[in-house]
Amino acid sequence: MGEIVGAFATSHVLGAPDGVEDQAERVFQGMREIGRRLHATRPDVLVVITADHLNNFHADQPAPFAVALDDVLVPYGDMGLPTDPVPGAAAFAQGLADFLDDQGQAVQTLSGVRPDHGVMIPHGVVDPNRTLPTALLYVNAAIAPAPEPEACWRLGGLLKTYVETVRPAGERVALLAGGGLSHWLGVPQEGQVNAQWDLAFMAAMTEGRGAELARLTNAEILEAAGNGGLEVSAWIALAGATPGARGERLYYEPMPSWASGMGGLALTL
Repeated sequence: MGEIVGAFATSHVLGAPDGVEDQAERVFQGMREIGRRLHATRPDVLVVITADHLNNFHADQPAPFAVALDDVLVPYGDMGLPTDPVPGAAAFAQGLADFLDDQGQAVQTLSGVRPDHGVMIPHGVVDPNRTLPTALLYVNAAIAPAPEPEACWRLGGLLKTYVETVRPAGERVALLAGGGLSHWLGVPQEGQVNAQWDLAFMAAMTEGRGAELARLTNAEILEAAGNGGLEVSAWIALAGATPGARGERLYYEPMPSWASGMGGLALTL
């Protein structure tokens, strides 16, 4: 059937380079390297696993996971990002939603999605010409209760099974997780970065120890990495889709001026 041919993860913010020019350049070049490696896998479909920032979801819609069903994705345009459309992968997305439902996994389906920076910063760097059919798999990190890491790991496993047993033979699927790393938003700790935690988290990913991350709790992540740190649930879903895969850290920069630990990696499949 289908095959997951690439698996990558990156933080999904970019801030002003003023005063941090060297760090900002290393972050940008790290993201560009992810883009080069992702395109080298020659994917037919790109699945972006990430969080929304209450631009497509609302407090009365606390679904743990959601799938966008759009043929064309028109960006929200926050943070001054371009709004040129992105081709959707509607058939892939609908099939994924149906499969998850059949497996007893609660998932919300959405139409008319306007992807915000959580999608468009990593997507814009890895696919600037907007040529790859893209499916959006959202992991709720903004509305309580957010899914626990174990549930995100299971979601990744179901995504893997869907690609390998349901999708057409020969279909090549690349995965790109966005979010994190440690950051606190709208709270007194905003601007703090926990570099030690970030590096340990990334080491577990690149050393094939993703199952250990699935045993974390949201409470532990909140304590160590902040409310924005819950976005690493998308990385844990990526690890669940590629169990045991090892890889390489492509960049890491602790950037308090961007209120985030910035990191990216590639897994070897």
